[in-house]
Amino acid sequence: MILAGDIGGTHSRLALFTEDRGHLCMLDEKTFFSREHQSLLQIVSLFLRDCSQPVRTACLGIAGPVLRGRALATNLPWIADATEISRQSEIDSVWLINDLEAHATGIADLAETDLVGVNSAPPREGNAALIAAGTGLGEAGMYWDGTRHHAFAAEGGHADFAPRTELEVGLYNYLRGKFGHVSCERILSGPGLKNVYDFLRDSQLESEPEWLRDELAESADPAANISQRGLDASVPICERALDIFVTVYGAEAGNLALRMLATAGVFLSGGIAGKILPKLCTPLFRDAFTDKGRMKPLLESIPVKVITNARVGLIGAARYAVHCAAKENRPRAAS
Repeated sequence: MILAGDIGGTHSRLALFTEDRGHLCMLDEKTFFSREHQSLLQIVSLFLRDCSQPVRTACLGIAGPVLRGRALATNLPWIADATEISRQSEIDSVWLINDLEAHATGIADLAETDLVGVNSAPPREGNAALIAAGTGLGEAGMYWDGTRHHAFAAEGGHADFAPRTELEVGLYNYLRGKFGHVSCERILSGPGLKNVYDFLRDSQLESEPEWLRDELAESADPAANISQRGLDASVPICERALDIFVTVYGAEAGNLALRMLATAGVFLSGGIAGKILPKLCTPLFRDAFTDKGRMKPLLESIPVKVITNARVGLIGAARYAVHCAAKENRPRAAS
């Protein structure tokens, strides 16, 4: 039995898997609201309380940097420790990895129906990359060894936002006044979409209807309201905010493709991409992705795909546990 986790700033998803001759089978799954719990250990304990079979292996992908089995969650007041979780939960082997590393590891187990192409570039061999906007912004790489991809974690979502137009310069200056350092996550996330909306309103570039102001004030997720109004083009300020978001998303995905030399493709995951898929499939995203000067022909040759399977992080965490368990059980050569 393998316990897999996909731990984000909003939701923590846990699931049980078995693995047989290379195939993963999910047996049970539960979702917890992350901020309703004091720690990752508490969520694991709640999940295991209703588990009738012993769990001996666990891999938990968590949003934030993981160093030596210890993770400081980026958008949660948690510190998670693999050794402590192992001891308290009586699970023999516990691995903590970055959530985007788990998402990247899960891609190889996805079906073609779990992926939607944003452009028409054909698949190629080489490195690949993953970017995911949700509660925060995550990034990961996948290097190609000639046979298969190996996922590795990154924290590129917290790197500097690079404005490309006069409008984006204005957005940058607005956010710098609010936050000091302006990372890509300040725009490419649920709270980031609200930041873009606030910029348009406060800079008087767009007007905010009074009824919408009241709607957003009462909403538990203002970004969801803004994106929906933007998708159906019913409110100009929402439509423009979403257009800016999609353009910046495309530009940062292109930056990531260059940094990783991701000739095999760039994958979009996270809670937002699937919900705004119609916008991602427009020239807004594709033009920003390829607008890299002399590197434009290279970017035009890179496939971009949206992952629509929301369980990719769980699948990847389970697959990571299988890989690690295989290494631990591998016979060692005699010295």
